[in-house]
Amino acid sequence: MLLSDLAGKEIINLHNGAKLGLVGDADLDISFNGSVEAIILTSRGGFSGFWGSKGDRDRENLVIPWQTVKKVGSEVIIIDLQNRSDRIR
Repeated sequence: MLLSDLAGKEIINLHNGAKLGLVGDADLDISFNGSVEAIILTSRGGFSGFWGSKGDRDRENLVIPWQTVKKVGSEVIIIDLQNRSDRIR
């Protein structure tokens, strides 16, 4: 799979059905050998409903370890993040 194949896909959490963002709005953590280690999403308003507070307007990062990716479809990436401990940062 090419890196460009991930662009524009929406990230959906299998655990609760939450839409977390688009890969186009994300940074990737790539290892020295070129494999994707994590998807890093940045949100201005926090990830309310997932782990941020609704009143928080600071930028927050959600790091999605590549191991939590369950399926990459034509339009979405399905991940399984059950709680805060699944994040690596």
